[in-house]
Amino acid sequence: MNYQTFLPHPDLAAIVKCHWILEVPGDLGAPKQQVVPDGYVEMYFILGNDVQRFTSETEFIIQPRTMVFGPVTKPYYVQPTGEVDTFAVRFYPYGFANLISQPIHELADKETPLTALFEESSIKKLEQQIIKAASTQARIEAVESFLLAKLKDQWVIDNIVKSTIDALSKTKGNASIHSILKDDPSKRRNLERKFSKQVGMSPKQLGRIIRLQAALKLMLNNKDKKLTEVAYESEYYDQAHFIKDFKEFTGTNPREFLSDDQMMLSSLIYAKD
Repeated sequence: MNYQTFLPHPDLAAIVKCHWILEVPGDLGAPKQQVVPDGYVEMYFILGNDVQRFTSETEFIIQPRTMVFGPVTKPYYVQPTGEVDTFAVRFYPYGFANLISQPIHELADKETPLTALFEESSIKKLEQQIIKAASTQARIEAVESFLLAKLKDQWVIDNIVKSTIDALSKTKGNASIHSILKDDPSKRRNLERKFSKQVGMSPKQLGRIIRLQAALKLMLNNKDKKLTEVAYESEYYDQAHFIKDFKEFTGTNPREFLSDDQMMLSSLIYAKD
């Protein structure tokens, strides 16, 4: 399994966290893999075999080969039907909103074909560039050219949203909205409204996801660390609170997460991210 990330062009660094690739041989026979909420929006180009996303224990849909998956607020399962060859762009929580007119909450927890968000002819051209590219770098250049052209039309990163996300990220999800906004009720209402449009979830929910991600990374990079230590270092009230949040966002408990084959992809990604 080959997972790599690549830094974006400096002019895109304010909205794009990274580009990434995932390559898995078709003979690996990968089981269902769980995707854990992380608050990001991702643009996918599926270049290998089709990928199934399960909508129930036994039912699934085939994901579009060129799509955006909006902010993930609950865990879901995917399974490749053969070889995995995926190229993707990972946007910061507020980043993708700068490219489209639709509120981001309309994209949450589902696939949206790129042709539903952008001019079809420009997407078809981009798809062919990605498919025919001889290297990952060529794919990065193609998608960055597309994104930079879109940003010429609109370039607005709302300061109140960005500063809130920066504060949440810096404190690993533990900054209270009260402390960020200095208890100004009008600012809080404004923030909630803008978060729904630009991020697709509330500030509180994003803070919980960021804190869970910090705990996940701590667990994956220190597998001998006790759960009480993980909970304490991640600033949960207690171990029970940590386990409750963990189950809500992953569907399993921390120890099962570390040993479950269905978490193999999440473990790889979040250990490196």
